[in-house]
Amino acid sequence: MTIQAESGFCLDGAGLAALERRLREDMTLLCRPPGNWVAGRERDGKAVTDVVIVGAGMCGLVAWLALQTAGIRNVRIIDAADAGREGPWLTFARMEELRSPKQLTGPAFGYGALTFQAWFRARFGLEAWEEMYHIPRPVWMDYLVWYRKVLGVPVENRVRLETVKGDDELLRLELDGPGGRETVHARRLVMATGRDGMGYPTIPGFMDGVPEGRWAHSSDEIDFAALAGRRVAVIGVGASAVDNAAEALEAGAAEVRLLIRRREMPTINKLMGIGSYGFTAGFAELPDEWRWRIMNYSFVSQTPAPHGSTLRVSRHTNAFFHFGKAVRNVRGNGAGLTVAFADSTALDTDFLILGTGFTVDPAARTELGEAADEVLAWRDAYRPAMNEENAELGRFPYLAEDFSFQEKEPGKAPWLGRIHCYNYGATASLGKVSGDIPGVSDGADWLARAIAARLYAEDIDTHWHELLAYAKPELDGSEWRASPLPARDGQDEVA
Repeated sequence: MTIQAESGFCLDGAGLAALERRLREDMTLLCRPPGNWVAGRERDGKAVTDVVIVGAGMCGLVAWLALQTAGIRNVRIIDAADAGREGPWLTFARMEELRSPKQLTGPAFGYGALTFQAWFRARFGLEAWEEMYHIPRPVWMDYLVWYRKVLGVPVENRVRLETVKGDDELLRLELDGPGGRETVHARRLVMATGRDGMGYPTIPGFMDGVPEGRWAHSSDEIDFAALAGRRVAVIGVGASAVDNAAEALEAGAAEVRLLIRRREMPTINKLMGIGSYGFTAGFAELPDEWRWRIMNYSFVSQTPAPHGSTLRVSRHTNAFFHFGKAVRNVRGNGAGLTVAFADSTALDTDFLILGTGFTVDPAARTELGEAADEVLAWRDAYRPAMNEENAELGRFPYLAEDFSFQEKEPGKAPWLGRIHCYNYGATASLGKVSGDIPGVSDGADWLARAIAARLYAEDIDTHWHELLAYAKPELDGSEWRASPLPARDGQDEVA
């Protein structure tokens, strides 16, 4: 079934209007969001923002909702993208459909009326819902746009975080947007920056010196139409590699060859086998050796590309899967490239796409300046068993239980503890609660509770004096009359 993402296709405006009324009623009945309870602060004569969220994709939106629900209302949310293009869904995500089952509640945060299913059924109808197998990617983006609209999330688009520094009490953020440069003081920063939000695209060393214009990373903007009639090679067999191979084939590439280091195709999504509320709630409580063992096993076994995405490639007779092809080097060859493999074979191609994913490395984040080197990583905090070494996993930040960074050397940059890594970088420490659809609401609730606890503790003196000063009577004296005790034998009446 093909569903158009543009408005006007089976749009039931009355259905959406009714759904939005239901959501508002549910929120009213639950007394949400409550009023702000956080004590106001000032720095340099300007009000301090309690929390700044960087990123207005799925994670940023649900983090905002969780903070509002927690009574933390002094929040700004920014995104470098144009409105409606936040996250990867209309940029480098190139799958036809999402992997996650359509009925998952995702960022709904406990509201049935805020689920994708409720939105879709209100807009397209029950029959269309039952016919749909998985969620078309552009339709998911439509849902997130509605989610932002119906909640009134005040996203500031085309605003970028340039730098962040801090002291014992606050963070100093330098933002750049349509209005120019701005300095913002904040108590907490949430990095809801997605899959690539704590590192950079992985460009293997064998690409050094390869001429520009003949290759691209899967996260780049790629002119697929220009690949018509040309030979294309794709390194990797994960979801991004397979989706980009499909795009090239559908654009009319003469051939597309997937170059796969592994001897066999990954076929099992291992973490799905243990997915449960117990895993979501319990992973972060496990000892380091268990957390490392689970994530290392998942990384080594590799999550396979989705079934539909793989068929999208294999249905083409000019698509080829080559296993056991570890790349040794890539060199320019006339107007094309020659890819040489460790097994002494080679391949000539016209264009190369790297489906090599992203490297998580807080030390590479330019926003943190010199303090980036002070972020504690797993390689600094844990030494794995001899058969479980994993350099990729070792670069992940070793987070505290509230998603915040920790220092390598205590006292050198304590303000890093005011930055919360609510993106893919949190996976090794806290599990899959900060990026994937199944656990994102649980993660947001966890994050908001932790931030609320920290803000309350920091302001305990203020809250204590509020307690002492509170003097609103619930009784005015007219509700009772004082009475004496009855007299006992030989005694006067007791007043």
